[in-house]
Amino acid sequence: MRLGYVAGVPIPDFVVELRRHVGQSRLWLPAVTAVVVHERRLLMVRRADNGAWTPITGIMEPGEEPAVAAVREALEETGVQVRADRLAQVSSGHEVTHANGDLAVYLDLTFACSYVSGEAHVADDESSDVHWWPLDDLPRMTPVLTGRVEAAISGESAARYVG
Repeated sequence: MRLGYVAGVPIPDFVVELRRHVGQSRLWLPAVTAVVVHERRLLMVRRADNGAWTPITGIMEPGEEPAVAAVREALEETGVQVRADRLAQVSSGHEVTHANGDLAVYLDLTFACSYVSGEAHVADDESSDVHWWPLDDLPRMTPVLTGRVEAAISGESAARYVG
């Protein structure tokens, strides 16, 4: 994914192009969350923009398959190759106001993922740290992200639909 930068925040080039037409108006964007678990540990990144620990997240490219996007985001952000095992949750959140003033609402597809290979490290400028956290000692997250992690590690065979 090619990234542009607005106010120091990395933004996919196609979103930068859309913003040229719509300004900071609310955009509806498809996104993925990759919940990567290996040996009862969760791979998480510390966001560079706000310092929060989160599972791996990102915006899908136009025409990109969701599971492919989850695998790509994991590699781009952490240097770890993963396998998307199942769709765990589908949700649409509230309106988000980004630090640069851009408005967005995301349709999130959360995937339960397995580690395949690679040494976890900060692999892009969207994160300041990468860490494998024990599932029973995760850092504090928003309720939305906690719900995504719970759905992914639940062992349920069907995806959860948040409504």
